[in-house]
Amino acid sequence: MATRVGFGARSATIGAAERRTSAPPSIPQSTPLAPKKPATSKPRTPRLLSGGNPQIAKAYGDAPVQAFIEAMPGWKRAVGQRLDAVIVRAVPDVAKAVKWNSPLYGAEHGRWFLGVHCFTKYIKIAFFDGAALEPVPPVESKDARVRYFHIFEHDTLDERRLEGWVKQASALPGWRG
Repeated sequence: MATRVGFGARSATIGAAERRTSAPPSIPQSTPLAPKKPATSKPRTPRLLSGGNPQIAKAYGDAPVQAFIEAMPGWKRAVGQRLDAVIVRAVPDVAKAVKWNSPLYGAEHGRWFLGVHCFTKYIKIAFFDGAALEPVPPVESKDARVRYFHIFEHDTLDERRLEGWVKQASALPGWRG
């Protein structure tokens, strides 16, 4: 029986003998172009992205968040350590991860209520359900649910207010991602 292949003027009829009846040949395994470098005992220092935000690989748990904080440049490192301590004090069993080069804090893995990001002159704390917090964090977002709190170098951090926001945010649905 003949089979018609192609479209329009380029179509043709091929017979059963002309049809491919075997699987395509396997692709040969390639060999590496250069030998692998031996592992070094010296840990890699995270690269700083624009604005001084550390580039940390996606990972879950406290260790990648602590690596992010340790890589924060200058005054931001001390503020990052204080932020982490306030968050853990407010929600002792908080879930942590680094995704998209930002630490995320959640009530459980996959349900995040807060994210942190470094910029050149400030640290941004994103409350994913911030519009529902009392008082509402001061900086608006394009997303009506999200609110931000910015911390600049010489700001005095109101830890009681921040802790209150964290406790409230941890009880809200948050962002799934």
